[in-house]
Amino acid sequence: MKIRILGSAAGGGFPQWNCNCQNCAGIRNGTIDAVSRTQSSIAVSDDGVDWVLVNASPDILVQIRATPALQSARAVRDTGIAAVLLMDAQIDHVTGLLMLRERGSPLPLYATAEVLADLSQALPLTRVLGHYCGVDAHPLDIDGQALTIAPLQNTSFLPIPLSSKAPPYSSHREDPHPGDNIGLMLHDSASDARLFYAPGLGHMTEAVEAAMRQADVLLVDGTCWSDDEMITLGLSKKTAHMMGHLPQSGAGGMIEVLDRMPARRKILIHINNSNPILREDSPERAELAAHGIEVAFDGMEIEL
Repeated sequence: MKIRILGSAAGGGFPQWNCNCQNCAGIRNGTIDAVSRTQSSIAVSDDGVDWVLVNASPDILVQIRATPALQSARAVRDTGIAAVLLMDAQIDHVTGLLMLRERGSPLPLYATAEVLADLSQALPLTRVLGHYCGVDAHPLDIDGQALTIAPLQNTSFLPIPLSSKAPPYSSHREDPHPGDNIGLMLHDSASDARLFYAPGLGHMTEAVEAAMRQADVLLVDGTCWSDDEMITLGLSKKTAHMMGHLPQSGAGGMIEVLDRMPARRKILIHINNSNPILREDSPERAELAAHGIEVAFDGMEIEL
């Protein structure tokens, strides 16, 4: 199994277009040691030819141009993108679907019933795409059963419900439903290796804990370093927990969680522009390294 990280930042990317925090201003003027990042998404393949996108960020066209493997060029119009699987209905994970509208056939789209409902009503992207390429919707069950997505043959996808929030525009934003947010266990039948992917992880549950303990590689929520990060910087009135994300530091934080996991690689993704781990030489980045935790970057490749 091949995993390509197309984008590693949280919503807004890094630098964020309207932000002048130390990180965003620093990368613009070259005063910090950091690299820019687009909004989070990964691509999964058996053979490096046919790919399933997991989430479709607003930066998808930039990500495709930076990933030649996604343009197979087998015909005058072609793509290596065989299907898209969505983990939630958040803007930074779904609006890239509109950029795939020139596709010559309906786009195979895998998502839970809750996400498909939000994308047909609250944020009606599937209805809009119906006027272009159309959507071939496949509702994902969260019944503990894995599925395969053609033409990938060796990779299975197991959706695992997460305790987090639906988007602000969802009809049940304050009434969480199972299926609003999922994590994914990717299993390669050829190598028997597993990767657990959860860019939005607000709370640990028994099911999530069990899944993470089974994984060889963890690719999980790296949004904020501290719970009050956005408040302290004057960027928001919400804590990381209020936004549905588990911060890295502090009691019960992601560092503590990852320390008890046996995975051979532990990688943070969906990193907010305010997070000091974006600076290569920050004390926070050094602390992650001391715990054996990596920070994802655009173009990073993982092979299982």
